[in-house]
Amino acid sequence: MTYDRFGAPIKSTEVELASSRGAVKSVESQLKPEPTPMMPALSPAAVTVASTHERDAVTAARQLGQSLHQDHLGCVLFFCSAEYDLVRLGPALEQVFPQVVVCGCTSAGEITPDGYGRGCITAIGFDRRYFAIDCALIQELEQFSLEDAQRCIDQLLATCRDAQLAPVKGNTFAITLLDGLSSREELVLATLNAALGTIPQFGGSAGDDERLTNTHVYYKGRFYNRAAIVMLVNTPLDFRVFSTHHMAARDDKLVVTAADSDSRTVYELNAEPAADAYARIAGVTVEELDRRTFALRPMAVRIGGHYFIRSVQRVNPDRSLTFYCAVETGIVMTAMKPESLQRSLEVQLQTAEAVVGPPLVTIGCDCFLRRLEAELAGIDQEVSQFLQRHRVIGFNSYGEQFDGMHINQTFTGVVIGQPECVPQPR
Repeated sequence: MTYDRFGAPIKSTEVELASSRGAVKSVESQLKPEPTPMMPALSPAAVTVASTHERDAVTAARQLGQSLHQDHLGCVLFFCSAEYDLVRLGPALEQVFPQVVVCGCTSAGEITPDGYGRGCITAIGFDRRYFAIDCALIQELEQFSLEDAQRCIDQLLATCRDAQLAPVKGNTFAITLLDGLSSREELVLATLNAALGTIPQFGGSAGDDERLTNTHVYYKGRFYNRAAIVMLVNTPLDFRVFSTHHMAARDDKLVVTAADSDSRTVYELNAEPAADAYARIAGVTVEELDRRTFALRPMAVRIGGHYFIRSVQRVNPDRSLTFYCAVETGIVMTAMKPESLQRSLEVQLQTAEAVVGPPLVTIGCDCFLRRLEAELAGIDQEVSQFLQRHRVIGFNSYGEQFDGMHINQTFTGVVIGQPECVPQPR
C-alpha cells in the first residue's frame, strides 16, 4: 500500500493510493536482480553524501566536514547512532559547519551511501544554488498550538522566498524529525499539517539503537529530547514524496476495550488482557511475544479505506501492550501479515524515478521493524544493496510521518531528481 505526492513540475497536491504489486508468498522469498544498473549522477555538486564509522565524536564530525565540504554548501541533514557522545558531537558539528544550517536526529540504524549501517553517522549536504532550506526547533510539544505552527511555517517560508530559487507552490516539501519516545507525534504532526496546507510533509521519529530510553533531535549545536525539528525545503528540482508499507489485512479483528491514549497502552482487546488476545491471533504464547512477533505480526487501523500500521513496542508485566503509535478505546485493530517487503518499495521507487528521472538522492525514513524483518528473512544484504543502488540516505526510525499522520512499519521519504545543468555561482 503506497501513498504519494508530487513536486515540480507535477503540480498535483492530491494523495494518490497505489496498490502494491507482485507480492511473494512468504517473507523469506529472495529478491530478483534488477535488469539494469542505476544511472550515474549527472551533477554531483547539487548534493554530497557521506558517512563515518569513526567512534570519537569530534573526529567523526571533522571527517563529515571534509567529505561534505563544497563552496556552495547551504545545509546538512544527518542521522547518527545514539552510541556517540552527543554532548561532544553537538558543538563539534556546529564548529565544522559554520554558517550552514545543520539538522538531524539519533537513529535505530543508519542508511548510508553503502546501504545499511550501524553505529555510524550518515549525512547529506545540500547545495544552496539548488535548495533553499531552513529549520526550526519545537521544544514544548504538549503546548504546541496552531498559532505556534503557523508562525513557525511562515518564518521558514520567508527564508525560501528570499532565496528566489522557485515558487513555493509545487516546489516545496517539509521534513519532520521528532523525539521517538515523546508520545506527542500525533498532536504535533496534525497541528503542523494544518499550517503547511498543501505543502507535502514526511519524516521519522528519532531512535536510540533500540534501547528505548533516550532519543534526540539536533539543532544549532545541541541535541534535544522531547523536541521536534521542522525542515522546509524549496527547490526547482523535481521531487516525489511518498509512503509505503507491505502489510496485508487478515480476517482477525480486535476491539480496543480499555486503553490509556496518553501512554499509548492498551489494557484490553476484546475485553480480555491485551497480550493474551494479541498472542492468540499471532499464533504464539504470551511468553513468546517479542520483537520478531511485533515485526511479522503487527496490527493496523483502517481509516478511509486504507490500513495504517500500529506496531507493538513492548509487553508489560500486567499483560498490557504499549504501542509506538496512538491507540484509543473503541478503535478496531486488524491483524496484518507481511507480503514482499522489497517489492512494494521497489515499485514505488521505480515509479518515482520514471517521473523525476534518475535520482539525485532519496531521503528515506525506514521503520526499524522493517529492517528487523529483513534480517529475520535473510534478505537484509539484498535490501541494503537495493538502497545503495537507488541512492537512499536516511535512518531506521521508531515511527514514520506522512502528511500529518504518524504511522509504523513503513518506508516514507522523497525522491529528488537531478538538475539538467549546473547553474552559475550565486
